[in-house]
Amino acid sequence: MSYFDAASSAPLHPVARQALLASLDEGWADPSRLYREGRKARLLLDAAREAAADAVGCRTDELVFTTSGTRAVHEGVSGALAGRRRAGRHLIVSAVEHSSVLHAADAHEGGGGSVTRVGVGRTGAVEPSVYADALRPDTALACLQSANHEVGTVQPVAAVAEACRAAGVPLLVDAAQSLGWGPVEGDWSLLAASAHKWGGPSGVGLLVVRKGVRFAPQGPVDERESGRAAGFENLPGIVAAAASLRAVRAEAEQEAVRLRELTERIRVRVPRLVSDVEVVGDAERRLPGIVTFSCLYVDGETLLHELDREGFSVSSGSSCTSSTLTPSHVLKAMGVLSEGNVRVSLPAGTAEEDVERFLAVLPGAVAGVRAKLGAPVPVTVRQEDALVVDALGKLCPLPVIELAKVIGDVPVGGTVRVLADDEAARLDIPAWCAMRGQEYVGEEPADRGSAYVVRRVS
Repeated sequence: MSYFDAASSAPLHPVARQALLASLDEGWADPSRLYREGRKARLLLDAAREAAADAVGCRTDELVFTTSGTRAVHEGVSGALAGRRRAGRHLIVSAVEHSSVLHAADAHEGGGGSVTRVGVGRTGAVEPSVYADALRPDTALACLQSANHEVGTVQPVAAVAEACRAAGVPLLVDAAQSLGWGPVEGDWSLLAASAHKWGGPSGVGLLVVRKGVRFAPQGPVDERESGRAAGFENLPGIVAAAASLRAVRAEAEQEAVRLRELTERIRVRVPRLVSDVEVVGDAERRLPGIVTFSCLYVDGETLLHELDREGFSVSSGSSCTSSTLTPSHVLKAMGVLSEGNVRVSLPAGTAEEDVERFLAVLPGAVAGVRAKLGAPVPVTVRQEDALVVDALGKLCPLPVIELAKVIGDVPVGGTVRVLADDEAARLDIPAWCAMRGQEYVGEEPADRGSAYVVRRVS
């Protein structure tokens, strides 16, 4: 079995396992106590904090450990907003942030605050000048991920941090995906991360608040972790998280070169091996181990099951794998194809032969899924000079399949109106037009769902 979903959770690093087992014996006592066992636990906690702070590039008294990366994000956002309440209640996030950041933004908005969601280009990156334009006199906090969790695109954190610093606005960086590869550049103010993303144990996060940043922890607090993370410290998990972070950093430079070559191999060869594929994300400014592509006319959930049967664990941002049947907010913000989406995120140590076997298996898996769908004959009628395709009640990827089957039946310059009520059609039909060189005219209201109008160009 080949595990290719490290962006969700990396396998436990051997160093983390060793540190976890050792600290279960040595670090079980209360580190706030003065007796021998407590002092021993305190030494372990202090050493872990020092190692983590060194990896982040901050002072030890700026870093606290939390119960998860999500908790670090929520405490960082709420604490920074509360600390700067006098400045205003405006929050800025990018449209492709991790759901933990977006949930925090929704909660702030629900409590009466205002939120600006900065859009991204087709590579998934924000434009620094556009982000800077979103800054206002009442902006209390800005948030930007260091790298995207779904497509691997690295964000221009340093440039955005410079703009925020000039405006006197703190910038919180979600560094969960990138911290194992190196420190985050730029003059950021707050940082959150999660140990299970770099090979540490789950249930350990870290939050950094730079000196001088106004910060007011919300909710009940106690004397632990500077009052910013209440509750008894998970000392064995913290020790294992810090030890694994130090270990992966020591291996990062060499492993990054190797994984970047393997993911580049996937980026280049998948479009040659499989027809109608769009590789998404920035080709250059990306994390070493992540590559994402979308396949036309494919049910994403079925494709993931097929790959699982072949021995590959991958992830997807396709609406076909979502309980809400809506496309990934990241792919939607990028304006790229969502159907048949596959994210390959290689863990450290991935063997070259496993990637080659994936490339050998993928074409057959995609072809099998396309054949299983059967591409049902669309219901079409002529409506004045347009061809109307009734795809109401049909889910991704069927509306696009039916569009593709009839586009050749209209003359060049003629139009097709696709009637669909699947939310994914709003994203996938324009993406299909961009891929196939046809003109997407726009969306029109219909009695049910929407009508998506496409003009045949060639």
